[in-house]
Amino acid sequence: MKRFLIVLAVSVTVVYASVSFMACAALQQAANAAGILTNEDIGNGLRDALAIGATQGSDLLSAKGGFFNSPYKILLPEEARQVTSKLQFIPGFGQVENLILQKINSGAESAAAKAKPIFIDAVKKLTIIDALSILMGDKNSATQYLKTATNDQLYAAFLPTVQASLDEFGARKYWSDAVNAYNRIPLVNKVNPSLDDYVTKQAMAGLFSEIEKKERAIRSDKSLRTSDILQRVFAKQDGK
Repeated sequence: MKRFLIVLAVSVTVVYASVSFMACAALQQAANAAGILTNEDIGNGLRDALAIGATQGSDLLSAKGGFFNSPYKILLPEEARQVTSKLQFIPGFGQVENLILQKINSGAESAAAKAKPIFIDAVKKLTIIDALSILMGDKNSATQYLKTATNDQLYAAFLPTVQASLDEFGARKYWSDAVNAYNRIPLVNKVNPSLDDYVTKQAMAGLFSEIEKKERAIRSDKSLRTSDILQRVFAKQDGK
């Protein structure tokens, strides 16, 4: 008798789960047929939009010249420009600024390729609550979500890649030699020869700026909503 009751309970549970699943599926189909936007739709649409912006941004900036030939070109900080202005008159360092700019931007381009899988993982974790807040929020809400969700992990991935890339192009040694030569000039304020943290943060800033640019575009330009789900989801934003 006890065994029978257990089997009966399990059977009822399975049947209930099946009926619930079919009911949910039927409701979703009915909502789609009626053009009703569900919370699931909003989540899927925002994930698609984030994935598009993040992967396109990563692909663009990781290409050769992606940073150096773009508005996100990494320039030397003011402190460093003081160094290069004095070093241009020292033999061997006449082109120090141009050379170091090429090297650090090449390093940033190599690092940007690491961003895509980190972004995709963050996109998958987007909740319905997050999606609703992002859709009806500011024009850069999705980018801000991505920045909050990935900042630490992105920095941890970028830093060693930037260091390795800078070394590959000889940037860290070249800059260290340049700064050490500068520091030997009498009466100048000594400068830290490290570029790692600065280049890493500038590379991340450029990447998020590009993602934000793409987010603003898809929010404002209907022609960029290239799927049915994107059109339906962002139509809700248009009418808020």
